[in-house]
Amino acid sequence: YCQALDVIGRTHFVTVRFGNVLGSAGSVVPLFEKQIRAGGPVTITHPEMTRFFMTIPEAAPLVLQAGGLGENGRVYVLDMGDPVKIVDLARDVIRLSGLTPDEDIKIQFSGMRPGEKLYEELLTAQEGTGATQHQQIFVAKSSQTADLFDLYLESLFDAARTTNYPKIREMFMQLIPTY
Repeated sequence: YCQALDVIGRTHFVTVRFGNVLGSAGSVVPLFEKQIRAGGPVTITHPEMTRFFMTIPEAAPLVLQAGGLGENGRVYVLDMGDPVKIVDLARDVIRLSGLTPDEDIKIQFSGMRPGEKLYEELLTAQEGTGATQHQQIFVAKSSQTADLFDLYLESLFDAARTTNYPKIREMFMQLIPTY
């Protein structure tokens, strides 16, 4: 959406994509800590579930630097390092709480929800990235076409207003080539 607005509007946009930020409002760590304080169990959807993580002090300067690269309409991707197994993170949080995983605090697997991915992707293989002057910031190779964006978006809104689910899915596939 921001890429299309950058082409058709006067305001310029830069988008930054990255994984989970530890300590942010949506972080899983506070949930684990709450479950541990309650005596457990710590719940995880799947034993092989992995996600990318960085801390707020790591993420904030990189987001600002990506914005400062100044290439309007670009999508930048932060180097998140290696993905982390959520079960390993949960065990670390249990140990940091002074307890023993699987003895003092049980870990329970609840199963994946519909549409949930086992492995997080910051970019798909089709998108790919290119280098920037910053070693931890990459630029996504975009294939978004702004010329049809407004038409597709309006069709998506029409489909949503009439709850036409097949049309909604079709418009998502038009708007998001990797959907």
